[in-house]
Amino acid sequence: MGWGLGLVMLLALAVAPAQARIDAYPDAITATGVVRSLESLRDLDYRSWQVVAFREGAPGGALRLRIVGYPGRVRLDHPTPLLVSSGRFLWELDDLTMKSAKLGSDTRDAAAEFDLAPLLADLDRNRPLRLELPGVITELPVPPYVVAEWRRLPKWRDGDGG
Repeated sequence: MGWGLGLVMLLALAVAPAQARIDAYPDAITATGVVRSLESLRDLDYRSWQVVAFREGAPGGALRLRIVGYPGRVRLDHPTPLLVSSGRFLWELDDLTMKSAKLGSDTRDAAAEFDLAPLLADLDRNRPLRLELPGVITELPVPPYVVAEWRRLPKWRDGDGG
């Protein structure tokens, strides 16, 4: 085996694929447990966004998607639906920000929360998604490994690993 080939094989083994990670923790405001998938993603304008998919309470609880921008650099108006696309599929997720105990009174206007249940009910594969928030996010790509995390949320139980 040549030196170059050996180096390539070693590098290929050293690069681990992206791992799904779901965290569970108690929530002081709602007094229920929360299970979440937290990712930092960049849109096509190279702005960073924190994308948090979560479920409150036991399996079967409400599923939400929270998108958070940098306070002072972005202003999110409510209600504005989140448009999600994949290939020829399109979903419009309802803006629930003003109903959120955590976000409803937040004056920074840098976060929005959406109903994730309709999207997850339709997804049967871990397909890449594109998020659009009219007037704010033109296109925010969501890779398949993040979609896999989101799809695990409805039934995830503490101890399932993550």
